[in-house]
Amino acid sequence: MASSIKKVLIANRGEIAIRILRTCRELGITTVALFSDADRSALHVRRADEAYYLGKSPATESYLNIEKIIAIAKKARVDAIHPGYGFLSENAQFAQTVIDAGMIFVGPSPKTISQMGSKIEARKIAIQAGVPVIPGMEKAIQDLSEAKKIAQQMGYPILLKAAMGGGGKGMRTVHREEELASAFELASGEALKSFKDGSVFIEKLIEGPHHIEVQILGDQHGNVIHLFERECSIQRRHQKIIEESPSPFITEATRKKVCDIALKLAKHVGYQNAGTIEMLVDKNQNCYFLEVNTRLQVEHPITECVTHLDLVKLQLEIAMGKPLPLKQADITQTGAAIECRIYAEDPFNNFRPSPGLVIDQQYPHGPEVRLDNGIYQGFTVPMEYDPILAKLITWGNTRQEAITRMKRALAEYKIIGIKTNLYFHRRALEIADFVKGHYDTHFVDQHLAEILKIDPQEKEIALMLAALTQHLHNKSLKPTTSGTEAASVSAWKLLGRKAGLRSS
Repeated sequence: MASSIKKVLIANRGEIAIRILRTCRELGITTVALFSDADRSALHVRRADEAYYLGKSPATESYLNIEKIIAIAKKARVDAIHPGYGFLSENAQFAQTVIDAGMIFVGPSPKTISQMGSKIEARKIAIQAGVPVIPGMEKAIQDLSEAKKIAQQMGYPILLKAAMGGGGKGMRTVHREEELASAFELASGEALKSFKDGSVFIEKLIEGPHHIEVQILGDQHGNVIHLFERECSIQRRHQKIIEESPSPFITEATRKKVCDIALKLAKHVGYQNAGTIEMLVDKNQNCYFLEVNTRLQVEHPITECVTHLDLVKLQLEIAMGKPLPLKQADITQTGAAIECRIYAEDPFNNFRPSPGLVIDQQYPHGPEVRLDNGIYQGFTVPMEYDPILAKLITWGNTRQEAITRMKRALAEYKIIGIKTNLYFHRRALEIADFVKGHYDTHFVDQHLAEILKIDPQEKEIALMLAALTQHLHNKSLKPTTSGTEAASVSAWKLLGRKAGLRSS
């Protein structure tokens, strides 16, 4: 039976919260935002219809606090809660608590989240469904001595992975036994901090892998469809940086195979709402099930670009009990799309997070350029959360057109006041292996030195830019400037043009 959603609480922050509230506004749905101390002046708070204070800056006291979120949802009298991605989006307890409180959870059922959110359980279910899996252990462990025994039996190299959650958290590659203890401690500790569960499992490391994922949607009436694949192999420390659709690597036969595998598994569990079936494809086009993300993905915009569908709208309609408006035969993959994740981090300092004041920002524009942005001029990027600032997406009739458009958009995009990875993206798109589509998950490790190479003239200009940025920070520059400060900004922009904006 269909239910109406007239008011939604978005249990998230930043660019994904803004992405969700945009669709809600188009549908005439009232939006409620949450904010911590660090996010009092955040863009999603300004854009929502209503906003409520959630708690102190640490996520455990705010965006991970189920009791407080539910209390606010009741106070605001919302019909539904959309979790976005990250935080509580794959927390079965949260989903069940939302339902028990008489509200709609915009996502899969608690049972599905529990089953598929655990890499161990998802693996077991995949085997039951007849889906190929990566050789690995069948249970999660928390003991180093047990990990040593399993690794010796399996043979190195291996991959340690957090049993719960995703986003590259709690993952470590181990090539030799002497690396295991340190890697195990780091993986388990990161998993505990991110997902409140320090257990990990071990699987055989696939050589030369491509990270391919398939977007799926299922309604409450037994209908399940796929929206084709995304190539997500350009990663750093298992965190995706650049994604594209369609994949330039897989063949049409492999594309059909991975999409069929995704549908088979989704139907097997009776999947509802949006989700992603992630797979590894080796150099010989062999496919292995990896995991399921029971939520909206960071990279969902590229799927929207090549299918011309609004995934958030479809999520909300499915949550209201409506049947999917499309059949599989109705969906086509048109053109090519690329997404660059824009982070507040310093590529020249081991990608160290770079929180701070955004002094100025110039947006890219033009045909088929999309920016899912979460910051504004004058906003202070907090240090407490994931450093993602925005996602830049371009579409083209061909992959080359999408790349050319992205390069132009990146040249226009400027963020002043904090360090970002914009320069990294500009350089990465110039690497021959990327242009040819000849890359796997080792792309960043193989080409990092080349990507970050700066000639002497560029280095000198970058140093001047850094000095001017520091001057503006010392002046505590506000969005409106005058006199010497305005002249400094003009000088910054002039030098930025001369440097091709490579300092951003």
